[in-house]
Amino acid sequence: MPSSVPPLRPEHVREQVAEQDFGVVAKPLTTFERIYGNGLVRKLAILAVLAAIWQLYAMYLANPLVLPTFASTVQAFIERIANGELVARSSVSIQVLLYGYAIGLALALVFTILAMTTQIGNDLLETLTAMLNPLPAIALLPLALIWLGLGNPSIIFVLIHAVMWPVALNTHSGFRAVSNTLRMVGRNYGLKGPRYVLQILVPAAFPSILSGLKVGWAFAWRTLIAAELVFGTTSGSGGLGWFIYENKNLLDIPAVFAGLFTVIIIGLLVESLIFRTLEQATIRKWGMHS
Repeated sequence: MPSSVPPLRPEHVREQVAEQDFGVVAKPLTTFERIYGNGLVRKLAILAVLAAIWQLYAMYLANPLVLPTFASTVQAFIERIANGELVARSSVSIQVLLYGYAIGLALALVFTILAMTTQIGNDLLETLTAMLNPLPAIALLPLALIWLGLGNPSIIFVLIHAVMWPVALNTHSGFRAVSNTLRMVGRNYGLKGPRYVLQILVPAAFPSILSGLKVGWAFAWRTLIAAELVFGTTSGSGGLGWFIYENKNLLDIPAVFAGLFTVIIIGLLVESLIFRTLEQATIRKWGMHS
């Protein structure tokens, strides 16, 4: 009968191959490849092309009341920055926005914690988000005028509506997507209520939470400008929306575009300096982002 013992395989010892013997040829990048590999440079190139198209089309149209040139818009922007008008109007808008955004985030956190800790809280959040999240915040302007009058309280009211529901919806969805393993770890450590939410659910669901913060910021920013266009003046001063509205009535169209330019720049700065920094310090550092 043949033996059931498998034959012994001979051992082979391989010598370590030096790195220079791998046969990999290090090809230096060309100047174009180095420049093209920079994402910031690519985006600036796209903006330069769009600005050139804007300038050429405005020159062809030759009607500054319809579309001013890019050069005249930049000139109006620099002049209004130099005299401090755009800076003051931006400060008013940002201050009101921060009040509404902070209150909206706090209320979204309360609703989400209740939804994750009690069944009635979960039913309440699902019902309210289904009812109120599709409702545009700008549609509440007439009610805000009736209830709170003309001024910042009415604007803050519509900002809270614009922020609270998308943030609560994204946060709640992120919490529900947390794996059962992490949930059991929290239960085994005896965590309950707010401690369970803050120490287990929040870190695990932070990508969804950050996405909700971005959506809430975008909704709040555009709602603020729209609200100021309607009734954004208090005691003779207003924010960026009111600046755009005033200059539209004066037919100063380059200044109108300068105000829109400021809205875009502030949005880009918040996205790149705040949210991207927060993402780098949390999601990417934790290895939760591809």
